[in-house]
Amino acid sequence: MATLDFERPLRDLEQRIDALRAEVCRPGADEGLSDELERVEAAARRLEENLFGDLGVWARVRLSRHPDRPNTLDAIGALMTDFVELRGDRAFRDDPAIVGGLARYRGRAVVVLGQQKGRGVRDNVRRNFGMAHPEGYRKALRLMDLAQRFHRPLVTFVDTPGAFPGLGAEERGQSEAIGRCLERMASLRVPVVATVLGEGGSGGALALAAANRVLMLEHATYAVITPEGCASILWKDGSRAPEAARAMRMTAAEVFTAGVADEVVAEPVGGAHRDPAEALRRVDEALGRHLETLAAWDGDRLREDRYQRFRALGEYQDG
Repeated sequence: MATLDFERPLRDLEQRIDALRAEVCRPGADEGLSDELERVEAAARRLEENLFGDLGVWARVRLSRHPDRPNTLDAIGALMTDFVELRGDRAFRDDPAIVGGLARYRGRAVVVLGQQKGRGVRDNVRRNFGMAHPEGYRKALRLMDLAQRFHRPLVTFVDTPGAFPGLGAEERGQSEAIGRCLERMASLRVPVVATVLGEGGSGGALALAAANRVLMLEHATYAVITPEGCASILWKDGSRAPEAARAMRMTAAEVFTAGVADEVVAEPVGGAHRDPAEALRRVDEALGRHLETLAAWDGDRLREDRYQRFRALGEYQDG
């Protein structure tokens, strides 16, 4: 497991616990080792509660990017059955930064899609670190059309720093592809539930999150730009990213307070990366509950609910 710097003291204790457990299990082990093991385990529990009980904004941003957090394919594998992945946009190529297809969720036929970061350097390069090209969003558009055509709820998972801003992506119509996803999601007559698993960055995230309900894991983030990008624009200094993160109010609790997210899903102590199975079980509980409610609504109500939800966001004053 990758370890962030503020997690290092806890990781050192856990390694000590593993070593003690191995010693305790050996024949003829010193009886005093069991007492030592209990003391170190208690110290680890206290440290874990202290470390993660009052995390700062920048620590939460770093947790949202943790390479071992559950990702879209993890969520599909844990929550869905009979998954059939569909690839390609029928215009240019397949984009591995977005995955999706047909599946069953709690016995109900659904369409599922989301951004996919890689595991390890090589896979991350192949998936472009979860930053989709236009063909990725056009693939998503195909899946949204399938959801509408076959009256299947749409389940999306968000985990991206943002859409890829490279020259080729712009030449192939990045903003148009994102805009069409937003337009199509807004018009769907089926339930749409989005879950932010890690990073929710810019229009690249919103393209899969114009939903009836938006859920966020406790240490996920959601903002119009990365903190580094914000700091570079405002102060011409990317090193001021922690300051930008605080000003942007991008943590799950702050996003929920602003009404942009509908529910914050609590993570296991220490973060979703320390117990992915439990984190996804909690996502399953929240997702199933919201989907069950929305499934009883007709198409007109679903569209109107989505429209009113986004119209109500933000604050303004008449001039």
